[in-house]
Amino acid sequence: MWEVEHKGGIFLPQIGWHLDSRYPKARSFVSHAHFDHLARHSLILCSEQTRALMAKRQPGEKQVVALPFGQSHRLPDGTEFALHPAGHILGSAQLEARNEHGTFLYTGDFKLRPGLAAERCATPRADTLVMETTYGVPRYRFPPFEEVAAAMVTFCHQALNDRVTPVLFGYSLGKAQEILSALHRVEAPIMLHPQVEKMTRVYEHAGFEFPLYSRFDEACVNGNILICPPQTTKSAWFQNLEKRRTATVTGWALDPATRYRSGCDEVFPLSDHADFDDLLTFVERVNPTRVYTVHGFAEAFAQTLRARGIEAWALGRDNQLELML
Repeated sequence: MWEVEHKGGIFLPQIGWHLDSRYPKARSFVSHAHFDHLARHSLILCSEQTRALMAKRQPGEKQVVALPFGQSHRLPDGTEFALHPAGHILGSAQLEARNEHGTFLYTGDFKLRPGLAAERCATPRADTLVMETTYGVPRYRFPPFEEVAAAMVTFCHQALNDRVTPVLFGYSLGKAQEILSALHRVEAPIMLHPQVEKMTRVYEHAGFEFPLYSRFDEACVNGNILICPPQTTKSAWFQNLEKRRTATVTGWALDPATRYRSGCDEVFPLSDHADFDDLLTFVERVNPTRVYTVHGFAEAFAQTLRARGIEAWALGRDNQLELML
């Protein structure tokens, strides 16, 4: 069986590799190119698209082994690595490892729902599974994508009809491209913040297609739908934009307090993470003997799995075992 440790992040002591470490390590798998998963490791294993995104977001020389999805890579000790799509953002990958300890799968951030701005998530079988559980409690069940997309389109049309500028907030990598794809039926011009446009160009180079959009022009935002990262609210041009109507796009929109915390006029529950039901479905498909949960509601989801007869532990947390009466 594979050993998994919480040692400055997730660590596989039997082969000496870290997984998504936030601190520089000798060897680390990087599941995707969001900043909270990047560090200047001596050796990086990632997908080809993650390497392309890292080059844009974290320039500099790196020793990188970039694998196409499904292609095996053998380590000197005989362990075989393969990457599979995680469905989170462009290039997001799960790590499968095989050796005398059995089969191992690490999801990183993932989304089982087929998205418009990521490769479709795979569900390979594995004996040991380490999975993220951001939304690992039953209250996080997301509405259908089509319903959320239609609500965003209506929000934009109503704002433009009221002669105010609709601004949709989402992270520049991944979420912003999903928002842009969701607006394919909107009948209005779309303008992308420079950070969003930069990442969207990488997507287009990878073969993704999007609705027409224009480059950001501070002097011409009126009459456009704006897609911006959340930190835009601190910029001078945004503060000077008096006639605006804002919305944040996040899975946390299911929490009633999110609208007030965000300071936006509206919130839309669209996430690039799996919801509670998809977390359960993923475990069923992988069919592991042992599960380690990380992030979010890790303890609660591990307890849910144990109640279903699956050995599960929240990695790096105090696991409260249930009394058997």
